[in-house]
Amino acid sequence: MQTRNITVIGAGIVGITTASYLRRDGHQVTVVDQRPPGEYCSFGNAGILSPGSCVPIAMPGILSQVPGYLLDPLGPLALRWSYLPKALPWLLKFVAAADVKRVEKIADGLRALLSQTFDAYAPLVKNAGVEDLIHKSGYMVVYSSRKAYNSDALGWKLRRDRGVVIDELDAAGVKRRLPGLSGDYEVGLFLHDHGWCANPERLTKSLAAQFERDGGKILQRKVLGIDVGPDGPRALRTDAGDLPVEHLVICAGAHSNEFSSQLGDPLPLEAERGYHITYSDPRFQLPMPLMVPEQKCFVTPMEMGLRIAGQSEFAGVNAEPNYARADVLGKLMQRMFPGISDVDATKWMGRRPSMPDSTPVIGPASRFGNVHYAFGHGHIGLVGSAPTARLVADMIAGRPPRIDLAPYSPGRFSR
Repeated sequence: MQTRNITVIGAGIVGITTASYLRRDGHQVTVVDQRPPGEYCSFGNAGILSPGSCVPIAMPGILSQVPGYLLDPLGPLALRWSYLPKALPWLLKFVAAADVKRVEKIADGLRALLSQTFDAYAPLVKNAGVEDLIHKSGYMVVYSSRKAYNSDALGWKLRRDRGVVIDELDAAGVKRRLPGLSGDYEVGLFLHDHGWCANPERLTKSLAAQFERDGGKILQRKVLGIDVGPDGPRALRTDAGDLPVEHLVICAGAHSNEFSSQLGDPLPLEAERGYHITYSDPRFQLPMPLMVPEQKCFVTPMEMGLRIAGQSEFAGVNAEPNYARADVLGKLMQRMFPGISDVDATKWMGRRPSMPDSTPVIGPASRFGNVHYAFGHGHIGLVGSAPTARLVADMIAGRPPRIDLAPYSPGRFSR
């Protein structure tokens, strides 16, 4: 295998796992980001490791649900109307992806990628000494009524058809699994072979530190642009001067399209904003993560407390946070756990790099053989990062692909 000098743009979980796998292959690898590792979207996600997250966000019937979501003050969706003209092309592609035949194919691709999650993370967390952060104990999903559960029937069929092991529970079963959960939940689902990360920020920073101990380099610089020659990128223009590049991997989260566009690939990437509240001393313990599909949120036990994460807000990558969206999550927590203490609770907003078909872009650039993309993971950044990283390393090394790479092709939107 030929060793290369490789530059990775992005120090989030996708960028750091990608750099780690490339370094394990013996390449000289440099990561460039304006922030320290793990301090952008990877800082505040829900921490869920869900190999069964093969159901795309755009499902048949989604368009009819949007008005209700927008009108519900406790709903999971928000749109800043001034941003609508810019978001409209992405939203139209999102609706088009909800076709039932496309949904089946999307689910196939997501399941193939995410089923590798724990296996792909294992060597990285062992090498970094943070195996304690990875919990594989399953998680719970609850519905207030069987009607609500039945409305998601296609999604659960997609999972079961692809081998996701699920136990269905009645109200008493929900109480046994989650005795501290308040309210009446008629249907519960326990997902086997799933889990969570107890601290996504510490995971990213720990993997980054091990990457440096293994000889990798991390530069804290803002990338301003790319100097592109006839054979591909020659240098990154940064706020600390030009940085020569030989092989480039773009893992820059919600900013990735700014760079892929300069290389001839203007991909439909949206900054889908999400929020969380972390309760440092909730006064009770949750034995496992909890998903509430009707509110599109997760509640996850973490080493820094209890976190509720969710919401989808479309306002652009640069708009200021609207923490009223986090307050929605706070009201849901009070409803589910009336005794929770919000002393020292913290709020956060992050920008998910989302593709309209819920599928990341993983593969070579259309014009240049010395560029690879690994971005657009949306809601599956944590669970999809290590499998993505291993695929990118295999591609660059010329190893046979572990799975069919067509579903993740950067060129799928130009067909």
